[in-house]
Amino acid sequence: MNYKTILVEDNPPIRTITLNRPDRRNAMTSEMQAELIEVLEETARSEWRVLILTGAGEAFCSGLELSELQAMSNKTAADHRTDAERIARLFLSLYELPIPTIAAVHGPAIAGGTGLAMTSDFTLATPSSKFGFTEVRIGFVPALVSAFLSLQVGEKRSRDLLLTGRLFDAAEAHQIGLVNEVVSHSELMTRAQTLAETLLANSPQALSATKQLLAAQNRAWLDAAIVAALEANAASRETADFREGVSAFLEKRKPSWKKSPAS
Repeated sequence: MNYKTILVEDNPPIRTITLNRPDRRNAMTSEMQAELIEVLEETARSEWRVLILTGAGEAFCSGLELSELQAMSNKTAADHRTDAERIARLFLSLYELPIPTIAAVHGPAIAGGTGLAMTSDFTLATPSSKFGFTEVRIGFVPALVSAFLSLQVGEKRSRDLLLTGRLFDAAEAHQIGLVNEVVSHSELMTRAQTLAETLLANSPQALSATKQLLAAQNRAWLDAAIVAALEANAASRETADFREGVSAFLEKRKPSWKKSPAS
C-alpha cells in the first residue's frame, strides 16, 4: 500500500515503519496519524513478529506540524473531539499491538514524537536525541500522553516533565526509564535489528500473551485516564490561552497569558 507520510519496509518477519517527512523533521499531521493507525491496525491482523518505528532524515518526530496548529482556530468543538480521538486511537494502537515494538529514535522526538517513542515496548535513542512534552508552552494540555507517561515514570516525574514543558536529553530519558538504551547514531538501526532478532527467538504466542497481560493489569485505570484525557484535550483547544499560545508561537514572540479566574 502506498502512503504519503510514512514508509513501510517489510523484511519478514520484521516490519519497519519510517516517518517520512524529513524536510519537515517528520512533524506530525492528521494525515500521518491516520496512516500510522491504518498500518498499525493492519499489522495487528497480520503475521509480522516485530515492528520497528523510526524517522527519516535528522529527526524522529519534531511534534505537530505548524499548518495543523494554524488550522485549529477554525475548527469546531466536534472537530477538536475528533482530533483528540484520533490521537488516542494512534497511541492505543501502538501500545496494544500484539507484537513487540521498537522505537529507534535519533534527533528530536518532541510532544507527540515523545509519545510515539515512549509508547513503544522498547525505546532506543542516540546521544543527540531530545525529548519533551512542550504542550504547556503554547497553552495546550498534554492530556493523552500523560496517561501513558504516568504508567512509565510515576506521578512525581510526570508532573516535572508535563508542567515545566522542558526538553531533556537521552541520558535523562534513560535514567528515568523512558529509554531502554542509548547507542551511537551509526549503531542505532543495527541495535534495533539485533534486539528484534533476540525477540524473534522467543515464542510469538508467549510474547503476545505477555503484552496482553501487562496491558490488562492497567486496563481499568488507563481506560478511565483516556476518557478524562479526551475531554481535557478537546477542551484545551478552545481556551483563550491556547489561542494566544499558538499565535505567539507562530509569530515567534513570548505569549501574553491572562490571569486565570482563580488567581
